[in-house]
Amino acid sequence: MTVANLKTLTEAEIQQLAKDWYLKLDVHAPLEDYVPFLAQEGLEMRFPEATVYGFEGFKGWYERVIGIFFDEVHTVKQVKVSPSGDKANVEVIVKWEASVWKAPAAKSERIVLDAYQTWVVKRSPNTGLPVIEIYIVDSLDYYEGSAKL
Repeated sequence: MTVANLKTLTEAEIQQLAKDWYLKLDVHAPLEDYVPFLAQEGLEMRFPEATVYGFEGFKGWYERVIGIFFDEVHTVKQVKVSPSGDKANVEVIVKWEASVWKAPAAKSERIVLDAYQTWVVKRSPNTGLPVIEIYIVDSLDYYEGSAKL
């Protein structure tokens, strides 16, 4: 499939991408399950604690966070798509809940927040599917009583 043959991204495709992405994060899916979601070239992911590049960067981040957080629930609150040529700028708001245990605490703590994110999504030239090229966590809005990162 050549770039010239790639269809414009649709809002429905990007909504499904977001839904499927967060489901994978909730279940701590095997690393290889994320390959179809991420651009093979130019991947940049900015999290509050680190900026990573490429699949290897994502792998290091992911392996670290699944060892910290558990009982995760992501609830997509908004996916606002703005097409821009062969890409789409996407504003995402996701409610994230997760438990974390910090030794030597007797109990775990619950984090509950809304994460405001900006994505750039493009169509993969290899699969024709939408993939995340840029993923930025812009800000976190904690709920009252939430533990903090």
